[in-house]
Amino acid sequence: MAILITGGCGYIGSHTCIEMLKAGYEIVVVDNYYNSKPEALNRIKELSGKEFPFYECDIRDAEGLRRVFRENTIEAVIHFAGLKAVGESVQIPLTYYDNNVSGTVVLCQVMAEMGCKRIIFSSSATVYGSENPSPLNETMPVGAVTNPYGRTKFMIEGILSDLCVSDPDWSVVLLRYFNPIGAHESGHIGEDPNGIPNNLMPYISQVAIGKLKQLSVFGNDYNTHDGTGVRDYIHVVDLAVGHVKAVDYALGHTGVEAINLGTGVGYSVLDLVNAFIAANGVDVPYVIAPRRSGDVDTCYSDPTKAAELLGWKAEKNVEDMCRDTWRWQSQNPKGYNK
Repeated sequence: MAILITGGCGYIGSHTCIEMLKAGYEIVVVDNYYNSKPEALNRIKELSGKEFPFYECDIRDAEGLRRVFRENTIEAVIHFAGLKAVGESVQIPLTYYDNNVSGTVVLCQVMAEMGCKRIIFSSSATVYGSENPSPLNETMPVGAVTNPYGRTKFMIEGILSDLCVSDPDWSVVLLRYFNPIGAHESGHIGEDPNGIPNNLMPYISQVAIGKLKQLSVFGNDYNTHDGTGVRDYIHVVDLAVGHVKAVDYALGHTGVEAINLGTGVGYSVLDLVNAFIAANGVDVPYVIAPRRSGDVDTCYSDPTKAAELLGWKAEKNVEDMCRDTWRWQSQNPKGYNK
């Protein structure tokens, strides 16, 4: 029996593959390399010392997915595959709805057809919108999202919840991530964004290595201790371990559960910049730029439910996140492109 990991060559997916293998699970990986690199697959195998089936397949390809299920005994699915850039989603919303929402529907249809009814979904704290006060917990209303990317996450949560209502044999875990950063401690896998990074930490590391000139800090007049936005940053390895715990949980339960994966601690943009400089002894020049529309002052999690249901809590601190990011970036200045 194996766990199917869609998008398993991506940033979070690759780290989760390693943690799943470390925990003794067999895995099968599906990826179309839209936002990932084949080299990541090689490094997962090198770090884990294990082989596993891989299929280059788009989640909208029903026949391709059927082949995966026919050739393997799949016990559950961890579903990462999806487009993930907020700004891009505003420019090409139909592409996001087609890939993320339609792709998930196709995946679930094939799963049901093949008798596999356990799924762990890669959701996001964006579903909470901008009106809920932090710390954010799972009882709060969701859906007041401000961009197509976030709306796809909210819609998929609804689709999977409806699926559980229609068929009580389904087990669904909706993992609402906060801000994943960091890299594997080996420095061999990490975040390798296409083009200019959309997220803060890879932007910081690319400035530090000289690939980008300077960091733009969007706004310094927020209602926070230093005027810059506060977010809940979580080490990607902690996040990956959370998926292992979610699989353990899903195999023994039915129904749907939404669970935050965060640290419960907020750091500002400048806190993170200064922590990176201190941890690695490198310079990160930055300028203050205008606010971005839709950004909120403060956003961090209440991770209590993850501790209670999954027995999980984040173990790594912000220094670990900064050191591991720099180890990855400095050892791989061109990412996976050797």
